[in-house]
Amino acid sequence: MDLFQYDFMIRALVGALIIGLTAPALGIYLVQRRLSLIGDGIGHVALTGVGVGLLLQQSPVLTAVIVSVVGAIGVELVRERGRTSGDLALALLFYGGIAGGVVLVGLSDSNSGNLVQYLFGSLITTTRADVIVIAILGVAVLVAMLALRPALFAVCNDEEYAKVSGLPVRTLNLLLAVTTAVTVTIAMRTVGLLLVSALMVVPVAAAQQVTRGFRTTMAVAMLIGVVAAAAGVTVSGEVDTPPGATIVILAIAVFLAITVGSTVWRVLRQRMNLDGNHQHAEPSDVVLQAGAR
Repeated sequence: MDLFQYDFMIRALVGALIIGLTAPALGIYLVQRRLSLIGDGIGHVALTGVGVGLLLQQSPVLTAVIVSVVGAIGVELVRERGRTSGDLALALLFYGGIAGGVVLVGLSDSNSGNLVQYLFGSLITTTRADVIVIAILGVAVLVAMLALRPALFAVCNDEEYAKVSGLPVRTLNLLLAVTTAVTVTIAMRTVGLLLVSALMVVPVAAAQQVTRGFRTTMAVAMLIGVVAAAAGVTVSGEVDTPPGATIVILAIAVFLAITVGSTVWRVLRQRMNLDGNHQHAEPSDVVLQAGAR
């Protein structure tokens, strides 16, 4: 039976493809900047936003976006101006976000099932309005990551050099923080708050195994993200597994396959080079032996 004859499967697939394309495009900058775990921290803050929405009986997606953006900007300002290190700021984000979310959800009239949908994603609850929001915000993030690639790369690679070059470093850092918050929150319905960070990082890590240039790595990472998202939604619909977890598991499987394949290829190439050098050395050995005689 064709699963995609159902509207909710089509909506879930479209949402997953947008996230699969957008998350690695943003994640490559976070990996370059050694902030791979910031998506998890913002995901915990978004949980507080979901709790606010459920408590006030407002759209949890909207409140999660607002709270996440505020939290991401706060962490960036603390990292830039305060004495608190980036790791400690992320730790505060983790603990404060999840604690606030649990308290607020407990105070609301919602059951735990609603919370699980946001934590791990849900195919059935992805509505047409959700897809429209995901599409608009996802395209905006993707355009920003691609259009500002040279400037963002300069900031993530060497912030001091970027300042000397006249780039608006603070603005670009805040842009990365805001787009990370937006990406995390729009992925709630499909991937889930607790797993979206993996989709930012794992495709980038996989692409880095076989590419060298920044542009090529970004393109391959986006391709892996899209393939993992499409395959994950399909498999989850077939075997009735959580979509977010399935997408992440497939992305990790691609990473392992690429890692093993590239390692085997390097070993084989080294052996071929050694054999070639040995064959080239044999004629010279014959000449030396003849000369010795």
